[in-house]
Amino acid sequence: MVSLRCKMIVKEELQRLGLKYVVIDLGVVEVMENINQDQRERLKANLLRSGLELLDDKRSILIEKIKIVITELIHYSDELPRMNYSDYISEKLGYDYTYLSNIFSEVKGTTIQQFIIINKIERVKELLLYDELNLTEIAFKLHYSSVAHLSNQFKKITGLSPSFFKQLKQKRKGNLENL
Repeated sequence: MVSLRCKMIVKEELQRLGLKYVVIDLGVVEVMENINQDQRERLKANLLRSGLELLDDKRSILIEKIKIVITELIHYSDELPRMNYSDYISEKLGYDYTYLSNIFSEVKGTTIQQFIIINKIERVKELLLYDELNLTEIAFKLHYSSVAHLSNQFKKITGLSPSFFKQLKQKRKGNLENL
């Protein structure tokens, strides 16, 4: 679960099955009573229909925790930490970063660093669309060394420059106003 929408879907499914929960957080659900195999299978099937997956094995759970830490950090935190991402993730999850990195790469076929970059670029897109910050402020907020570094990374991932991406938004807005 990486969004509020996901949390709402899980909450509805638990209520539908008559399961009382203590905590529903991003990637974690704690129920009050033991779940029998039938309830577990029904929950799993219902979540799958909504595009969500019930994770059972420890590696999948750890991968999901890594993704949640990164997503929360980049998308839901007002201030990014001043420490390295590797140190932050390792500290948050209580595992050696090399171990986390190896498992993540093995299971996901990409590196944690690449996952971070993709999330940062998605955040840049959001901030550009909101039009509250200029590119220099966005670069500072997301701890890029320079606007040029942000722009190069943005273009590498999206194929567009940040300014062209912003122009596309303005064109779409203009087209909608002309309807």
